[in-house]
Amino acid sequence: MSKNILSRRQFIKKAVAVSSVFAVPHIIPASALGRGGAVAPSERILLGGIGLGGRGTSDLKWMIGEADVQFVAICDVRKNRREEIKRIVDVKNGNTDCAMYGDIRQFLAERSDVDAVLIATGDRWHALASVMAMQAGKDVYCEKPSCFTMAQGQMVVDSARKHGRVYQTGTQRLSEPNHVFAIEMARSGRLGKVHTAYADIRYRGGARVDFLPAEPEPSKDELNWEAWLGPCPWRPYNGGYLGGGWYHFYDFATDVAMWGAHTIAQAMAGIDVPHESPIDFEYTTADGNMIASFANGVKMVLVRGGDGWNGNAYWHGACGERFDGSEGWAAAADGYSKPDVSSPALLAEYRKVIGEYTARTQRPMNHVRDFLDCVKSRRLTVANPDVMNHSMRISLACDICGQLKRNLRFDPIKAEFIGDPEANRLRSRAMRESWCV
Repeated sequence: MSKNILSRRQFIKKAVAVSSVFAVPHIIPASALGRGGAVAPSERILLGGIGLGGRGTSDLKWMIGEADVQFVAICDVRKNRREEIKRIVDVKNGNTDCAMYGDIRQFLAERSDVDAVLIATGDRWHALASVMAMQAGKDVYCEKPSCFTMAQGQMVVDSARKHGRVYQTGTQRLSEPNHVFAIEMARSGRLGKVHTAYADIRYRGGARVDFLPAEPEPSKDELNWEAWLGPCPWRPYNGGYLGGGWYHFYDFATDVAMWGAHTIAQAMAGIDVPHESPIDFEYTTADGNMIASFANGVKMVLVRGGDGWNGNAYWHGACGERFDGSEGWAAAADGYSKPDVSSPALLAEYRKVIGEYTARTQRPMNHVRDFLDCVKSRRLTVANPDVMNHSMRISLACDICGQLKRNLRFDPIKAEFIGDPEANRLRSRAMRESWCV
């Protein structure tokens, strides 16, 4: 009897306790609902990073400044870089949650939660890391030059299509007002019929074909040298390659494509040239420039002259483009307060031209924001794989012209040089078997 009474009392006590839980309203943080300026978890983009050195760190700070980005993991073959990125991210997030990985394969295999990756490795890794990430279901923002060879550029295009991934290459001037103005002045016909475009291709000097002598190799945890090399030919470790030293070696770098990846994309955006017609490349002119001539008569002058940062006869500043038409010209480069134009009257339409562009394209004047918006909408980015591939082919063709020191003719449909087997062999490079995709 007493046992039954005790059991009933225990039951009633538990029932009251349970009912009280449901009677008291739960307090849900406003951040979880997306209130107070916060972004709800369902709207956040989980971001990871691969190879974030100097330029990559700048991109990272740009991206984590966006309210809907949550950076969760860094993958880098160098321990000091991993730790530095983790420090930046943890300070920003106010926790110690940023995970670190030294192997890209482990990172991509384990982090199924990551939506998108920022890739800012050296040139040799850009296309390979992009393809591996897209195969793993990640959207990709990749620094330029976005491919090492023409074959790799097409590999990125094919991967994005096959896996349905959003891809943006880091040619950010396609999203900057002054450059957009110059491009739109040419594209919209306000300069009349455009007959010549100019693009800055000042050399970085990635032409050394020797390699540095061997030095004692760091521990694998400090630097995974095998992974640093990736698809490139095996070379002995030397600290001189690190911190940008690799820029100057053909094994690890492109040459014209370093700056041409930016400026040729900018020039291509402003001129109406057929992508299916042959392009003639003149290796060098009297003033040291190169010329790409399109079938419709438009010429692109690839400018080597000037001191780079301060400009030349066509613009003052770096990374410039210019368009010459029958009714005038327009040019832009870094550091401009407003673009250069042949007549002050052309600048009177500055706001109108930018407004028409944003209304037509529905794109922000922010390259990272364009990528993030496209991750959510699944539309093509402004610097999508096809834009990247077309401009990189011209950049890489210039590299090949420089190597062979002769004029070439290129067929964009077949993606091959016409009547030049030696040039065609340079459209790709051998990749070490362990890093083929």
